[in-house]
Amino acid sequence: MDWSALQGSIPVGASDAPVGLRLDRANRHGVVAGATGTGKTVTLQILAEGFSRAGVPVFAADVKGDLSGISQQGSPNEKMLARAQNMGITLAPAAMPTIFWDLFGQKGHPIRATVSEMGPLLLSRLLELNEVQEGVLNVTFRVADEQGLLLLDLKDLQSMLKYVADHAAEIGAQYGNVSPATVGTIQRKLLTLENQGATHFFGEPALQLTDLMKTDAAGRGYVNVLAADQLIQSPRLYATFLLWLMSELFEVLPEVGDPEKPKLVFFFDEAHLLFNDAPKPLLEKVEQVVRLIRSKGVGIYFVTQNPADIPDGVLAQLGNRIQHALRAYTPADQKGLRAASQSFRANPAFDTAETIQALGVGEALVSCLDEKGAPCVVQRTLIRPPDSRMGPALPPERAATMASSPVRGTYDQVQDRESAFERLEAAARQSAAAAQAEAQQEEAARQPRYDPSPWGTTPAPRGRAPAPKAAPRPRASNRQSMGEALAKSVLRSVGSSIGREIMRGVLGSLRKR
Repeated sequence: MDWSALQGSIPVGASDAPVGLRLDRANRHGVVAGATGTGKTVTLQILAEGFSRAGVPVFAADVKGDLSGISQQGSPNEKMLARAQNMGITLAPAAMPTIFWDLFGQKGHPIRATVSEMGPLLLSRLLELNEVQEGVLNVTFRVADEQGLLLLDLKDLQSMLKYVADHAAEIGAQYGNVSPATVGTIQRKLLTLENQGATHFFGEPALQLTDLMKTDAAGRGYVNVLAADQLIQSPRLYATFLLWLMSELFEVLPEVGDPEKPKLVFFFDEAHLLFNDAPKPLLEKVEQVVRLIRSKGVGIYFVTQNPADIPDGVLAQLGNRIQHALRAYTPADQKGLRAASQSFRANPAFDTAETIQALGVGEALVSCLDEKGAPCVVQRTLIRPPDSRMGPALPPERAATMASSPVRGTYDQVQDRESAFERLEAAARQSAAAAQAEAQQEEAARQPRYDPSPWGTTPAPRGRAPAPKAAPRPRASNRQSMGEALAKSVLRSVGSSIGREIMRGVLGSLRKR
C-alpha cells in the first residue's frame, strides 16, 4: 500500500487503500464508538500518537488505566507484526512525550480550579441543585464579587454561604428572598461533595491551560493523560471538570478559523457520563462550546459505547467517525444500531448495519472528512497497531515519567492565600472582640467604685463624702434593779387600795337607790 498518499493525515488503518484522518479537518471533532472490548482504546492511542508526532498536544481521560502505556516504548508481538506486514507498514516502537495528571494528585500532577473559575452554573450541575437553590448560589457569588471576597476553595464557599445566611434579611431585600434553610441544603450538598474528594480539585495553584499545550524538544506534542480510574466513581465531578476545561479553552483561546492542524485535541472517554441526566440548560452549554470551539483550533473527540449516548445536537457537530462493533441484543440496541449505520455515508460494497455487527476486534467502520469538509464514503478498516505499549505503565515507570515532567513542582504543593474564608473569619473575630469589650464596659459601669476602706464598712455613694459613724447604743438588759422592783411593788399596793375604795363607793350609792 502507498502510505505516502496520507501526507498531512494521521494513518488510522487500511482498507482497500490506506485510511487516514486529515489534520486540517481534525478540529471538526469526531466520535469513536463501539462495544466493550472491540478496540476503542487502541484506536484512541493510534490517534493520540499521530497528533503527537504532528506537533499537536493531546488531552485524554484514561478511565481504565490502559492509555498510560503511551508513555512507554511498545513491544509488538507476533500478531501485531503480522498485521503491520499485511498493511505494508513497519512498526517503529517508541514512547510518546507524556504528562500524567490526576484530580486527586495520586497518579499524576494535581489539577485544580478555583470555585470562581468553575462558576455557579457548573457548580449547580455538580451539586444537583434545583432552581431555587441555584438562585441562592448565584446570589452568593454576586455578594462575594461586590465585597471583593475571593472564592478559591470549598471552605471559602462554605464561609460565604454562612455569611449569606446570617445576613439573609438585608441581602434578600436587594436580591430577593434568601432562605437560611435553602443555604443549609446547599451546605449539606457541599459536604457530600467534599466526601467524594472534591476538596483536592478546588484550590490553588489553578491549572494554566498553556501547560496542556506543550511540545518537547523534537517538536512532538505532549500527551496529557488524566488518571480517571478513581474519578469515574464520581461521574458528576468527572463530567463537570471536562465541561469546565472546554469552557475555559473557549474563553481563553483566540480565534484561528481552520488551521493546518489543531492547537489541541481532546479525547473524552466514557462520554455518556457528560450527558446522563443533564438539564437542558447544561446540554445547550455543551452544544454551544462544541460548536464554537472549532474556530479556536480545538478538536474534541468523544469515546463512548454507542453514538446514541450523545445528544443529537452535539452528534451533528462530529464529522470524523470511527465505529467499532456494536451488539444488538435488545430493541434499544437495535434502534441504536440503525441510528449509527444511518449516520455514515453509505458504501455500495456492503450493508452498513450488518457490517457493524460483524466487525472483529481491531476493525472499524471509518468515515472522515475530505479536503472539502464532506464525509468520505465509509470504509471497513483494519486499525493499525500502535508504536507505544498496549497496556498500562507500571508504577515505577509512571513515577519516572512524572519526575522528568516539564511541570514538575508547579502544582505539587497546595497554596492557600487570603480569601473569603480568612477574611470572614478575621471579621468574625473582630466583631466578637468588640462585643466582649462593650460587655465588659457595661459591666464595669454597673459595679460600685472600689473603696480602700477597712472591711465591714459600707462604701459611700459616688460623689458624696462618707457620713460620720454614729456611736453604738448600749445594749438593753432584761434584768430589774432592787429600786425598780420596790417602786413597782408600792405602786401595785397603792393602785389596789384606791381601786377597792372606788368600787365600794360605787356599790354603796347603788344600794341607796
